[in-house]
Amino acid sequence: MVFLVMALVGIVSGIVGALIGLGGGVILVPALLFLGTSFEFFPELSPQKIVGLSVIMMIFTGMSSTLAYMKVRTVDYKSGLIFFAGSAPGTVIGAFVNKNLDLPSFNLYFGILLVFLSILLLLRNHLKAVNWFVDNGRKTTFTDKYNKQYVYGYPILFALLLTFFVGFASGLFGIGGGSIIVPAMILLFLFPPHVAIGTSMFMVFLSAIVNSTTHIALGHVPWVYTIAIVPGAYIGAKIGAKFNKNLDSEMLVTILRLVLLVLGLRSIYEGIFSS
Repeated sequence: MVFLVMALVGIVSGIVGALIGLGGGVILVPALLFLGTSFEFFPELSPQKIVGLSVIMMIFTGMSSTLAYMKVRTVDYKSGLIFFAGSAPGTVIGAFVNKNLDLPSFNLYFGILLVFLSILLLLRNHLKAVNWFVDNGRKTTFTDKYNKQYVYGYPILFALLLTFFVGFASGLFGIGGGSIIVPAMILLFLFPPHVAIGTSMFMVFLSAIVNSTTHIALGHVPWVYTIAIVPGAYIGAKIGAKFNKNLDSEMLVTILRLVLLVLGLRSIYEGIFSS
């Protein structure tokens, strides 16, 4: 029964993670925390072990969805490598800080982060200053299947600093960084949502390899549960990437905003009332 629940959570995490570029960890982590605390499915799984399980899963969701987005040419490889260069050292530091977080604190800080990101996306049409990043940085153009042209870009130094903190949050919370970098790419750098998602999953894949290495060294990975999580997440990521092609940009942003808000509020509630 436990392995069936794990597999289902993995499938859902893979679908949602690949669909909106989150990597799946932002679904898996709160879902396992909720099932563990409310129904005692996994009483032996601490926040640290759930994060370890999440980062292992994200190697496979990242690989699966990246391969799918490569086929439809919505991966900006140069940007993905630049973002990875900034995020990689952050993931290592975040993983070490993770050791000192108890469950209520983990839930509270994680929830605040998700709600903040959701609010940023809600206000994104009113944030006009973002053009500064494009005008003063590396510019790229992209034409979508509707022949709509996008111009996006970023100063490389700023992108490295930003993705360092994205990597830190990824190592700390096991979320892959997609939940932070996708809103930043859309809001600050004016990435087309489909390109932001494809590029995010490429970065998530690379970062998850570094992130998982650190968590393995710290003993945070409950290997027996990967048997259920990894295949489910891999299949789910392929399904999510396929759905992504059939949704318009505004729908993707709306889904992303709602998912972050619901999960964030739930996590804050758990953090406050379980302390």
